[in-house]
Amino acid sequence: MKKIILAAAVAIALVGCETTEPQYYYGDYTKAVYSYFKADEVTLEEQINALQLILSTAEAQNKPVAPGFHAHLGMLYFETGNPSLGVQHLETEKSLFPESAKYIDFLLKSAKDA
Repeated sequence: MKKIILAAAVAIALVGCETTEPQYYYGDYTKAVYSYFKADEVTLEEQINALQLILSTAEAQNKPVAPGFHAHLGMLYFETGNPSLGVQHLETEKSLFPESAKYIDFLLKSAKDA
């Protein structure tokens, strides 16, 4: 009887330990953000390439990227002198995460005023 109870307890514990898949695909996004703040080690172009790789991997796996991802990429494009791609990514961020609209509008206005 004790073996049955123990087996049942182990089975329940194993079922309860199942992990769920993350809602968003992050890839090496945290590493890319860290690289942005340590700009002396990685160029803006290398940061953009790293984020584009994460984006293409997420698209290939049919997973959404994390909130803020497109905003970060858009701001990098603005910093490299490519405002059209910057606007495109900021608008993508706004459409994917409507709750960020006011902040994204602020970023767009700031980038156009600069």
